Amino acid sequence: MTVTVHIPEPLQKWTNNQATVEVADVISVDDVIDSLEREHPGIRDKLVENGEIRKYLNIFLNDEDIRFMQDEDIHLRNGDSVFIVPSIAGGI
Repeated sequence: MTVTVHIPEPLQKWTNNQATVEVADVISVDDVIDSLEREHPGIRDKLVENGEIRKYLNIFLNDEDIRFMQDEDIHLRNGDSVFIVPSIAGGI
């Protein structure tokens, strides 16, 4: 099973400037992070703090924010896309 991970530009220096990375044999977002760390050492520290996804990052599975999904719905399937999206703050 292969999943495509979309990497935001600020993190691409850890993925050899790749905007997308393919990971295999993953069934959870934790597996995705583990796989990314194996292939691109150092990226985990940019994604995770104290065992949790950093507050300023949003993770989407296909079109859904995983924060609003039930745990049983976050199992990855072949061909899924995982998007790592930095939060954007500001105002008018």
